[in-house]
Amino acid sequence: MADVRVSTETEPLPPLGRDEPVPEQPVRLTPVERLHRAVLRIDVATPPSRDRAVDVLRAYSIFGVVLGHWLVSAVVLRAGGHLGGDSPLHHMPALTPVTWLLQPLSLFFFVGGRVGSQSYTSAAAAGAHYRIWLAQRLRQLVRPTLALLSVWVLVLIGLGVEGVAFETIRTLLRLAVSPLWFLCVYAVVTAATPMIRRCGAGRLVVVAFALVVSTDLVRVSAGDLEWVGTLRWLNVFTGWLVPYALGVFWATGGLARRAHAVGLLVGGVAGLASLVLWCDYPASMVGVPGAALSNLNPPSLAAVCFGLAQCGLGLLLCGSLRRLTGQPKEPVTSPPAGTSDAEGARATAGQFCWAAVALSNLSAMTIFLWHQTSMLATTVISLGFGRRWPGLHTAPEDPHWVAFRLGWIPAFACVLALFWLAFKGVEESARRLR
Repeated sequence: MADVRVSTETEPLPPLGRDEPVPEQPVRLTPVERLHRAVLRIDVATPPSRDRAVDVLRAYSIFGVVLGHWLVSAVVLRAGGHLGGDSPLHHMPALTPVTWLLQPLSLFFFVGGRVGSQSYTSAAAAGAHYRIWLAQRLRQLVRPTLALLSVWVLVLIGLGVEGVAFETIRTLLRLAVSPLWFLCVYAVVTAATPMIRRCGAGRLVVVAFALVVSTDLVRVSAGDLEWVGTLRWLNVFTGWLVPYALGVFWATGGLARRAHAVGLLVGGVAGLASLVLWCDYPASMVGVPGAALSNLNPPSLAAVCFGLAQCGLGLLLCGSLRRLTGQPKEPVTSPPAGTSDAEGARATAGQFCWAAVALSNLSAMTIFLWHQTSMLATTVISLGFGRRWPGLHTAPEDPHWVAFRLGWIPAFACVLALFWLAFKGVEESARRLR
């Protein structure tokens, strides 16, 4: 037989032709480069017509409430072993100016009126029925709220089974659900948006403000009669209707001149100063334990004047806020192709700012609903270490408590991030349903 040899050597591959493309190697991005691309994608995806200043004001109104509650809501471990509520404002009146910065509820209603009016206009133009529009708006409030309440029902059952003192349960529940009151008011004024538009938002602002003035005049003249106290609760609706209707007026073309914003700011500050200096209204814009009168529960005339000043200041800052977030000055028909994926593309400081604002607004309800629960969870869990922690379980009687409380803020934020991860899907699903 012929000797057959099998070669184990492979034949060399033919060389690549000059016209054949060389396969591209995948580009590996550093974490910083990926962050810049993500920020650029958010900026490109934002409609040029969107008023970014409105989103900044809304984010401030939410985070102002969160930080305000974390600073002025104290939980004290009492001698009997139960938890009770307290406030540093009661022991340190010098902290009152903090409430001027961290009580932005009027801004929330003001921006809500503008956004609600614009949303209703768009829905009506698309042929959507009022009931469909309202159901969508309320769903974004109700679904996340029901998730919070469901968790707290389980928590209360567990505390009851463990025999926890009633004072502790009452303190925890009050702090966890007390911020929900204004969502009920917000739902009512949202449902009334079409009526506010038909009646004339500008005129309704004047009428609601006059009703607040009348209610407070009755309180001053009639004293502490029981029916007067009941009458004051009408301000829960009329007091917050003022900024909401003002926001609707803004959306329909009102407040277009700078003089309008200046008038709101100057008039609101003048009214507030007069009421505090000469009419014995509290200077604090939130309730203080032991005080004879609260500006917030229900809203007083001083709180409404304060809200008008806030709305005026917000309007004056809109231009600066648009520049801060990199809003285009001229309408852009379409972004350049591949803008967000261009090699070496870098986001500006304004685009980073806008990305932070946009992302926080997507989870605004989740952040608001769970912020008190985050503080309470930190407070209760830390008791398991067998000691009282300054700024967390001690009475807020001196500046040392404030310093320690500021140190606990990052811990509250970390726990809130965990709740956000667990429940942000509820808010997202409510927003997606149409």
